[in-house]
Amino acid sequence: MEYAYYPGCSLEYSGKPYDKSIREVFKALGVKLRDIKDWNCCGATMYVSIDKIVACSVAARNLALAQNMGCDICAPCNSCYTILRKVNRYLAYDPEMRGKILEVLKAANLTYDTPVDVRHPLDILVNDVGLDTIKEAAPYRFDGLKVAPYYGCQLVRPEHHFDDVDDPMTMDNLLTALGADVVPFASKVRCCGGSLMTTCEEVALDLNNSILKDAEDNGAEIMVTACALCQMNLEGYQKKINKRYSQKHNMPIVFFSQLIGLALGVNPKRLGLQSMLVKPKNLKLIPKGMKVEA
Repeated sequence: MEYAYYPGCSLEYSGKPYDKSIREVFKALGVKLRDIKDWNCCGATMYVSIDKIVACSVAARNLALAQNMGCDICAPCNSCYTILRKVNRYLAYDPEMRGKILEVLKAANLTYDTPVDVRHPLDILVNDVGLDTIKEAAPYRFDGLKVAPYYGCQLVRPEHHFDDVDDPMTMDNLLTALGADVVPFASKVRCCGGSLMTTCEEVALDLNNSILKDAEDNGAEIMVTACALCQMNLEGYQKKINKRYSQKHNMPIVFFSQLIGLALGVNPKRLGLQSMLVKPKNLKLIPKGMKVEA
């Protein structure tokens, strides 16, 4: 089992713990990730509104590089995952767009005639590796840990791919398989505001306050996400949210891959857990019986 790994820009910097934990989890499960050499930014979601052809061509370059590797892509960043899949659809179903994009790729001495699939690591873990395999490989469990799984607004939208667009369950099932108590969480696919935190902060703060409050009201001790930007918004702005809305949020926000890594016995530092801004209080995040190396 092997995939062309596309980390995207955020996992190189602010989302580094996500990158580290994905690599560790896949390594522990015997799934090979081969880095796409000389990958470039996918353009994120806003670039398409500026110049559609250029934006799609920039993203298509990564698809072409993965094709040359003979592997489907593993893209952990929800935004990268969405953009790369969108461009794949244009190339498959829009002849005019396809012609223009292929012309740009040709100028860069690239072709894209054997399409690759774009996969999210959550999809790969549950549907390729399998829940039973992960359970058997995991020496530790999270029995009794009350978790709110937060998918964000992009991972399962706009189309049904590997999970339901309104009530996704992939992460729920994965966490449940490892003993966690998944709480009811209606906000699991609500938008956190994304980059609005830098352009329209008041709106973003309100969205994040609502998500955090929903998790707390349902008894969650920790929130688990699959998006670097969601994780940063929900974790990094809790103090500002508390001040603005007179709240007392103190909710640890971790990547799903960090929890899976702990269950597999990976050292917390190798998963990037030391960089958490909201530290778990009265919460035994480290599984019982796990020896932590200094």
